[in-house]
Formats: sequence, C-alpha cells, structure tokens
Amino acid sequence: DLLCVSLLMVVTSVTGLPWYVSATVISLAHMESLKKESTTSAPGEHPEFLGIREQRLTGLAVFVLTGVSVFMAPILKHIPMPALYGVFLHMGVAALNSIQLTDRVRLLLMPAKHQPDFPYLHHVPLRRVHLFTIIQLLCLALLWVLKSTMAAIIFPVMLLALVGIRKGLERIFSLHDLSWLDSPLPETARKEAQGKQPGKQEEES
Repeated sequence: DLLCVSLLMVVTSVTGLPWYVSATVISLAHMESLKKESTTSAPGEHPEFLGIREQRLTGLAVFVLTGVSVFMAPILKHIPMPALYGVFLHMGVAALNSIQLTDRVRLLLMPAKHQPDFPYLHHVPLRRVHLFTIIQLLCLALLWVLKSTMAAIIFPVMLLALVGIRKGLERIFSLHDLSWLDSPLPETARKEAQGKQPGKQEEES
C-alpha cells in the first residue's frame, strides 16, 4: 500500500493533482479480517495470534472498487452521509483493538489483579508503561488541538516533530523498555547491531 502511494505521489506531483494518502484504516481493517487466531483461550485473555491468511485478491478488489466508485458518483450520491460516517466510525473503532496504545490506556483504569497477561508487562515495570502511555496521550491531545484550531496549517510539521520527541524518549526510557513498548528507531537498531560482538551474540543464542 505504501509503495503504491509513494509511486502515485510522484505522478500526482508532476501532473499537479492532489496527493494521495495511505489508506491506513482500510489496510488495518483488511489485515484484521485476514488474521488467524486460536479458537480457545482462557477467560480474560486475547486469542493467540497464529498468522495472516496470505492472499492478494481481496486487497485488489477493495482498491479496484474504490477506483470504480469515481464513475459511480450519480448512484453513490443517494447514499445518506450519516450512513457513510457510521461505516467509517465502525472501521476506525474496530481497528483500535489491534493497537497496543488502546490496551495500555485500558491498563490505566484497570486494577492490577484484573490486568490481562500482556507480554510487555513481564519486561517493563507498570509505572514505566503508564508513563509512556501518558506521554503518547499528551502528544495525541496536542495534535488534536492543533488540528482543530487556526494553527492546523503546521499540522504536518508537528507530525515530523513527533520523530524528535520519540528520539528524546531514549533519554527517559531504556532501549530495552522501548523495544517492548515501541519499535527501535532505525538508527538506534543499526548502532545496537554494530555494537554487538560475535562472541556475545553466540553467548546470547
């Protein structure tokens, strides 16, 4: 999806057409529908993730129908807008269940004895998990405020600023904690891989 978007952005930039954006919600909903999970699980635990049903047919059909919808405007205009908003709202809410941030927000309001057995809770102290979640929520609130005010024109710049904020988190959290709560930045992962000695890698294996 991102490869197609990047190639089409070159074409739209040259021809002066509006830029594309990656279909994040559609892609997450499509991946969720193809996810294979175990049918049995203990009460209060998520089903075990078994993999993805690899195929290209449904993804191709989704985007072909999206393109064909341009020529179906006379028919689609009869669909009530509240119905479309409801579909998009459902897709967005359904995609939230696959995001770790959603699980960590629930942990903020959940007693310790009722907490699910998330893997990162075995490796990162709960206070550090809550601190990371609060920082993420503050960044989300800042973006929401900017998007809702006259300062919305700098919204793309603030998205880039989040990269700097994420880099700054390495001064607050250890790389071990960030590896469980988030993915390491490419530069950090490369330096860490270069810093490992062959003998140390054999001992760890």
